[in-house]
Amino acid sequence: MKAAVTAHSKYTISDIDPRLYGSFIEHLGRAVYTGIYEPDHPTADENGMRKDVIELVKELNVPIVRYPGGNFVSAYNWEDGIGPKESRPTRLDLAWHTCESNKVGIHEFADWCTAANTEMMLAVNLGSRGLDEARNFLEYVNHSGGSEWSDKRIANGRAEPWDVKLWCLGNEMDGPWQIGHKTADEYGRLAHETAKAMRAFDSSLELVVCGSSNAHMPTYPEWEATVLDHTYNEVDYISLHMYFENRAKNTANYLARSIELDNYIGTVAGVIDYIKAKKRSSKNVYISFDEWNVWYHSKERDKATLAGANGWPHAPALLEDDYNFEDVLQVGCILNTFINRADVVKIACLAQLINVIAPIMTVPGGPAWRQTIFYPYYFASVYGRGTALKLMVDSPTYRVDDLGDVPYLDVSAVHDADKKTVTFFIVNRHGAETLDLDVSLLEFGALRVIDDQVVSHSDLNITNTADAPDNVVAKAVTGTSVVDGKLSARIAPLSYRMIRLHAYFKPVFPIHIKRYVDNTIV
Repeated sequence: MKAAVTAHSKYTISDIDPRLYGSFIEHLGRAVYTGIYEPDHPTADENGMRKDVIELVKELNVPIVRYPGGNFVSAYNWEDGIGPKESRPTRLDLAWHTCESNKVGIHEFADWCTAANTEMMLAVNLGSRGLDEARNFLEYVNHSGGSEWSDKRIANGRAEPWDVKLWCLGNEMDGPWQIGHKTADEYGRLAHETAKAMRAFDSSLELVVCGSSNAHMPTYPEWEATVLDHTYNEVDYISLHMYFENRAKNTANYLARSIELDNYIGTVAGVIDYIKAKKRSSKNVYISFDEWNVWYHSKERDKATLAGANGWPHAPALLEDDYNFEDVLQVGCILNTFINRADVVKIACLAQLINVIAPIMTVPGGPAWRQTIFYPYYFASVYGRGTALKLMVDSPTYRVDDLGDVPYLDVSAVHDADKKTVTFFIVNRHGAETLDLDVSLLEFGALRVIDDQVVSHSDLNITNTADAPDNVVAKAVTGTSVVDGKLSARIAPLSYRMIRLHAYFKPVFPIHIKRYVDNTIV
């Protein structure tokens, strides 16, 4: 089976915002407690944070982490997480029917972000609370001093403000499951007034308004149109969320879901353009896809966990999907979609980062390890920085009833002009046939292969575990070549591949080295 791609250095989609490779930590399950925070762990630092987890997060080069939710934020009092830990209240979390000790709040999370080399993306509660609490939280986090809330921050041990620029105006407010759920008009008006107040404090803030929780909501895409009609001139991004599952155990159909994701992005991009035109605005609003991942493996187990819970448990094991090799391919396709939509999707957050539907897992008191999906996320985050290329792709296809013709080849490419690299991220969706791939490389200069990595396995259901963390890993591949401006590679069935090329100086004419002895050429 053959596929062909043409890549031209001048045919581009957009520069990629590094925040496209962000992530998310919510006060849910073991994401925080025994995830990032475990004071009694052998690797714990002076703040009680697990250093083994920090090292894995640093390996992923995560640019931003959204916090503290998620559904959790819609009934969260941020003030509960400040001041002496022994004085902080324990609250019942209505979102996940658990209890929250508040041992980790904004100070602890901020210190963890510094240790993990990442930035905060904070969310305010527009469910059970509103504008006043949002502006107080902003003042506490970002004001230098001399006001009530900034002086409380200073008294709590943080002299300098954190100067967080990226703020979410609530979470999934279209969802009836949300504490404080609102109609589009109700939420749009509240978000507008909250954004206006926050901008009165700092006009340079970047604000994210809630879009649809998924593309199957009955209010989608009218929700986006109504909310943006209220907020367009006050916000910078509209959020989208989407999770993927394969309950039917149909691999071909499962791996086609990234086409649905692409359609979702395209529809909302169209709504943004419509409201921009309606407002006669010159301003652009972009998409923050701040929740996405595979999520279905743990759902039945979670029902049993909560049904059998004694009261309101603290940090029970919830949403702990054991990711298999098949999920590597899905995550690879999702990341390719974001790269190929980098003109409209500027921010994205894999949900979540530790233990809860996450690439990193921990054992309380024990090891941390990489789940299978760690690898495509790692490759995209570390090597997918630069400019997304507009590729011409010719691939065989297969038919999926609700999506039409789906190409077996899923591919994206990123050109980093400063580092003189071109990186291809490739998934072969075919279950049995190898793809003989030819890529025509135009106007890049002479290129050679500097790295070729594959993630593959004969068992789609194989997982990584604490006892066997290397069942699925990335492995180097040899034999891929660039000859006369054409990259040739064989892409194995159901495999994820990253191929990196580097430009080098190739002389046009032969160089003759002359040696002189007593002014005579010899």
